[in-house]
Parts: sequence; C-alpha cells; structure tokens
Amino acid sequence: MNELLNVISASDKRRNLLILLNSGPHEWDDIKRILKVTSTGMLPQIKILEEEHLIEKNGRSISLTPIGKVLTTHLEPLIKTMEIFDRNPKFWGDHNISVLPYEILYDIRNLGDYRIIENSDEEIFDINGFLNNISKAKTIKGISHTIHPRYPDFFLNFAKKGIPASLILTPGVFKIMKDKFRDQLEEGLKYKSSAVFVSRQDIKFSYIVTDSYFSISLFYNNGVFDSKHDVISYDPSALAWGDRIFSYFQEQSEKIETLD
Repeated sequence: MNELLNVISASDKRRNLLILLNSGPHEWDDIKRILKVTSTGMLPQIKILEEEHLIEKNGRSISLTPIGKVLTTHLEPLIKTMEIFDRNPKFWGDHNISVLPYEILYDIRNLGDYRIIENSDEEIFDINGFLNNISKAKTIKGISHTIHPRYPDFFLNFAKKGIPASLILTPGVFKIMKDKFRDQLEEGLKYKSSAVFVSRQDIKFSYIVTDSYFSISLFYNNGVFDSKHDVISYDPSALAWGDRIFSYFQEQSEKIETLD
C-alpha cells in the first residue's frame, strides 16, 4: 500500500490525471490540452498508472478503473485541501481558523482559486475596495465583529433597494450600533428584505458572501485581529461555503425585530 501511495503522490502529472479522470473518461488530445502536458512527459506516467491498474485505455480514450475510481474519490478532497494550505502556508499557520466549526472547516477546499489581498499600512482604514466588490450584489450575508462608520448607511441603502441583506453582529457591535447608529438600525429593521441577528457569543472573524463574492478576515493566533489581509474568492464553491457559514452562526444567534 505504501508503494501505491507513492505512485499517486510522488508525481503531479499522475495526480492531476487521476483527478481529471474522476469526472469521466477523456480523449488523449483533451488530456494534453487540459493538463498542458506533452506526450513525452505524460506517456511514462500513464504507463505507471496502467501497471498499477488505476487507469485503462479504450482506443484514444482513457478512464479510471474501479480501483482508480475508489482511490481518486478519496484522494481529490485531500489534494484540494492541501492545495489551499500549500499556496500560503505561513498565512494559514499564523491565523486562527479554529473559530470555524469543524464540519465547515473540513470543507475549506471549497475556497477554490482564492487570493489573499494585502492592504498597505496607509490603506488599512480604506474600505472602498471592499465596498466596490459588494456594491452590485443581489444578495448579501455576513458576520461583523467590528464596524466602520460607513457600514450602516451602506447596508441601509441595500435594504431600501429591496436587496436581501442579512447580517450577524457580535454583542459588542450591536451595542455600538444602538448607541451610535440607532437611527439607521431602526430604519433598516423596518424593511422585510433585511435581517439583523446578534450572536450569543463573540465571533472572532468577519466575513461577507454575496451572489458573486466571498471575503473573510481572520484573527492571528495571538488574538490580534488581522486588519491588513482578506481572503477572497469568486468561485461558486466558495459562495456555497459562505452560505453554510452564515447558516451555522445564524442558528447560534437571535434575530432582532425591534430595539424597544
């Protein structure tokens, strides 16, 4: 079994081919085009996988064997998860991701082709880029452990337009909203398109998910909020993952109907 594990893991070409074939048989020309490989580089890897009874040929079509299908079905989630962490190992090692429940964190591979946006020291308080990314959203869900003075009016404007917007606030943020932005909060609660929830406990991250955009901001392991970095993704899998995050924490929160 160790030999078989080495066959799968020791070559990117072999691993990528197995993952590609997990979606179904592919013609040889399509394999070369999709994986961006040459015959010279790929044919030896195909021979090895054939010898291990992981793939089989039918003319110019190549497919997984039953053994290959079983192994690759288990392999693909692991590979995608490793790719998430391998791209930015220091970032993930330095940040507290345990704030996400395990059943959600387990699927962090759904971030897909994510990017880490780094703001300069001079741009830490400049949220124009963030607001631009969500300004044309058709739906918005999010969690806020902090508040910027521009947020209340910005999200109230969504409610006025009838755009579904649901936000979970930490107890601390909710208190600030009541004390400093009470008028906007009270007006926002009147719109059926908007919903405000207060978490029953502090939440140590902020995030937003729309119909086309996902962004999450994390704390460092030492408990300090990282105001310079955002993890963003436009992949459909990340958007679905973001919906799951909201659903989980919504169940741990209380919906605010009125401030009376």
